[in-house]
Amino acid sequence: MSGSFPKCRGATDLAQSKPFRRQVVLVVEDEPLQQMMAVDLVEDAGFEAVKACDAEEAVRILETRTDVRIVLTDVDMPGSVDGLMLAAAIRDRWPPIAIIVTSGRVREREVRLPSGGVFFLKPYDTRKVAQKLVEFGSRH
Repeated sequence: MSGSFPKCRGATDLAQSKPFRRQVVLVVEDEPLQQMMAVDLVEDAGFEAVKACDAEEAVRILETRTDVRIVLTDVDMPGSVDGLMLAAAIRDRWPPIAIIVTSGRVREREVRLPSGGVFFLKPYDTRKVAQKLVEFGSRH
């Protein structure tokens, strides 16, 4: 068939529209299996995952990327900065970024989260974490 079909009224010209861009979640986890599961969770919830193995790498990523909207971090990591210190630094330097902190060793009552931060004890309910990701993502 040659020729073109007429456009429907109100139809979007896909060639001119911007492509859909998923929101970015920075996953900070030093355990490879845990990191892989967290990345799968983030991606299954409809987000783009960026990985960091420790707080120092996470800060380097945050300093170079302006598209990170949520950080999902473990508490216990190698290096001099743990996930709670990272969460506090994020709140100070990048206040709009939402923060989710997880740990299998630290209990919620022992955790001092920055304002607006959320804590999940490992093993966490992936549905609840996914719901929180979507909730945080809808704010941006």
